[in-house]
Amino acid sequence: MEYSRRQVLFAASSFAVVSAVPQVARAALSGLEQKQVHGRSKIEVGYAAITWGDDLTGAIADISALGYRGVQLRANAVKLYPDPLVLKAELAKHSLTFTALSSGDIALEPSEEAANLSLHEDHAKYLSRGGGMYLQILGTFRSNGVYTSDEYVRTGRMLTEIGKRAVDQGVQIGFHNHMGSIAQSPEQLARILDAADQRYVKLLLDVAHYKQGGGDPAHAVRQYADRLLYVHFKDVKPANNSEGFEFTELGQGTVDLPADVAALRAIHFDGWVTVELDHVPSGSGRTPKECAELSKIYIERTLGIKV
Repeated sequence: MEYSRRQVLFAASSFAVVSAVPQVARAALSGLEQKQVHGRSKIEVGYAAITWGDDLTGAIADISALGYRGVQLRANAVKLYPDPLVLKAELAKHSLTFTALSSGDIALEPSEEAANLSLHEDHAKYLSRGGGMYLQILGTFRSNGVYTSDEYVRTGRMLTEIGKRAVDQGVQIGFHNHMGSIAQSPEQLARILDAADQRYVKLLLDVAHYKQGGGDPAHAVRQYADRLLYVHFKDVKPANNSEGFEFTELGQGTVDLPADVAALRAIHFDGWVTVELDHVPSGSGRTPKECAELSKIYIERTLGIKV
């Protein structure tokens, strides 16, 4: 029997593939799975470059120097490193796995749909050529937070189409729950995932966004065990700003990260978590590298995970 590229990726996702060809081949021999199946629990820890803004070179150097083994990049990497092979070489030099690329959000305006699909497809191609693994996709954002039933269904369908195109490039997509988006609350996230084809659309669970959106991240880990692609470790605390909250280093906020890790262990999660901090907390005076080091200390000393 011959397997298409999409079929091989389905099989690979079932075995939580971290590296490419050999594991894919073994998975293909075992048949096609639609669910994310985790074996023996193994948590790999990466860090997101978002805190450094456009200083991507500095981010790569700092994240590597701290001992993190993977890195998630924003779409600005496409402009800063137009040739993905150059980026791939730079990451290899620093012993970093290209865990994910943030591709942006979904456009629900019909007139923007074709261009939006093409954008995410281009990002998937870039990610694949750069040796990366996962493409992060966000839902649309709207200031009043009001969405129609049809828009939840359309979001699911758009995600499915993006997922199909991404699989054709050898990568998978993870849908990111996010404050202020159509996937802010647990109920909203569930509606979208229900409308999307789970063969092509997995979950990138951000524990801080999920908690701030009214949910229990540890429960979400268990609920979506068969769909959990990777995880954002993040913390959040109340703040005197327009949003009423601020993201902060791990262990400095209100997220029960030990409970989240226990849930990941309970489902035998075998994959990547990415520590993410959108910006240096206001008034802290710390550098992005110092923030990343604080989170590393918490991960190793409190969560018991070797970075």
